[in-house]
Amino acid sequence: MILIGMFDCPFVRRVAVSLRLLGVPFQHRNWSVVRDFELIRQFNPLGRVPALVQPDGEPLIDSTAILDFLDARVGPERALLPPAGDERRRALHIISLALGAANKSMLLIDETLYRPEEKRYSARTECYRNQMHGALAEIDRLSRMQIGEWMVGRRMTQADITLTCVFSFLCDALELDQSRVLYPGLSALSARCEALPEFGELRAKFTPFHASHRADHDRAAR
Repeated sequence: MILIGMFDCPFVRRVAVSLRLLGVPFQHRNWSVVRDFELIRQFNPLGRVPALVQPDGEPLIDSTAILDFLDARVGPERALLPPAGDERRRALHIISLALGAANKSMLLIDETLYRPEEKRYSARTECYRNQMHGALAEIDRLSRMQIGEWMVGRRMTQADITLTCVFSFLCDALELDQSRVLYPGLSALSARCEALPEFGELRAKFTPFHASHRADHDRAAR
């Protein structure tokens, strides 16, 4: 299989980490949605990542759909999302919060990076910021209620993987290091995951998000 997308994207990274944890071999195409947009559109007409190209050439798009495919492939005993019951509902709740925080961060970036300062709507950016931090605060509260090491049950699930990929992205790429202090439970759990080789080997070397993506945007405009 071929995974398309850069590891500085939490949606791509959660698929990559899941592939590694499940022992599914894959090749990686480190393509940028700015620099390599037309290449990506050959596999996803939306020009979005991740895309996972199967050996027969059929692409799968959207990280949630890809992860569902992987869980079905390995079977319920190894699946990273619990198959049913309270554990599945809890995992889906945490994943929804984490992905919601990631999506709001992308909207915040669009508003502050690409829109001229005089045309920014401060009430909107504040709303995005509050939604992002509200989701993180709730995940942190849930993490501090846990007795064991993981968010759901007694083993790592997709809830742990996704929240770690999102939290690391927000802290590193958006320079939100204060979040590690604001959300100690979430910070401790993500640090535990990041110490594992399946995470550490698939972590982007970030420059600040605004600087690196501004450079991409400027090159694409030439």
